[in-house]
Amino acid sequence: MAEVTLDLRGMPKAEAYAELKQHVLAVLEGIDDDITGMSTMSCLLHHAFGHLWTGFYRVVTPGKLLRVGPYQGTLGCLEIQFGRGVCGASAAKGETVVVADVHAFPGHITCDGRSASEIVVPVFGRNRELIAVLDIDSEHKNTFDEVDRRELEDLMRWFQK
Repeated sequence: MAEVTLDLRGMPKAEAYAELKQHVLAVLEGIDDDITGMSTMSCLLHHAFGHLWTGFYRVVTPGKLLRVGPYQGTLGCLEIQFGRGVCGASAAKGETVVVADVHAFPGHITCDGRSASEIVVPVFGRNRELIAVLDIDSEHKNTFDEVDRRELEDLMRWFQK
């Protein structure tokens, strides 16, 4: 199954996420390494939905600094301080942030000028500590909604097992 990369574009989001989750869990069966999980999820999410950028920023200094982790797409920002940009805001609040138009988000950090909308989901570890944020960028405005929020938050619970 690991050799299969799903393309779920064109499917209703809820159905696509259900299929993706099943695939992710099957591929990661027996794995308990966070970096392997981040790498695998970045790849599968990126290709399943055709996003511009999909990846993780890992907490390297709790409450202060995120550093780019496994991702798919063009070069990402290497470091982001808590509270800066969408990723830093999500990390500081410990909440998912959905941005319909990144150009309207105060303090947005532009890593790729083609980015138009974004969702950032906090990733909590086994002890409920923030270990990373999942960052997904789209070239189109209004890409992400409550279905994405709910399903991505659910998928990120893998890191709590």
